[in-house]
Amino acid sequence: MNYTDRDRLIALAGVYQAAWCAQHIARRGMADSDAMTACIHSLFQTDSEDVDSVFGEAEAIAPGLRQFIMQLKGNGGRDIELTRYVVALLQLERKLDADPAMLQRIGEGIANAHGRLTHYHLLHGNILAQLADIYASTISTLQPRIMIRGEALHLQNPDNANKIRALLLAGIRAARLWFQVGGRRRQLLFRRRQILNAADTLLNEFSG
Repeated sequence: MNYTDRDRLIALAGVYQAAWCAQHIARRGMADSDAMTACIHSLFQTDSEDVDSVFGEAEAIAPGLRQFIMQLKGNGGRDIELTRYVVALLQLERKLDADPAMLQRIGEGIANAHGRLTHYHLLHGNILAQLADIYASTISTLQPRIMIRGEALHLQNPDNANKIRALLLAGIRAARLWFQVGGRRRQLLFRRRQILNAADTLLNEFSG
């Protein structure tokens, strides 16, 4: 299948959205529920027809796309901490890609969690706790570990900790999708203007 810049933008926006939601929970104790739902939804899409449907619909990653555009444009809106989280997720995904046994454990854990969706909704505490456990026993053992900064009051809340870990797992899933559809970090260096124009066009499509 021939993938497009649009496909790669949607996948990369998914990485940004997961990191952005995790950052908001750490800083404020909450994140946009629709944005979170799109991220968690993606974890259970193992046989999607296209990139859009991984997140339910492409428009669902509009918040992540806005963050990506802000980071690329700068203009005082750049968040170095958020960029650091995204870079770390991309690095961790490459290490995960080289560990088939860990990939299998993650797949089995997600399949088990998927079976519980008949009883719980996507953002139910039991689902998020199970996804958090998957992250803690797999991705969290790889280096570099992602240390999400925020307010101690929010970070020490067990429910918030589960949300953050589940979102980071979703960030890894989006990073895998980005690589699978031909995403490469060098593209962001050498095709910056073209990618930014495509991102602006896509965001306008979502807003139209």
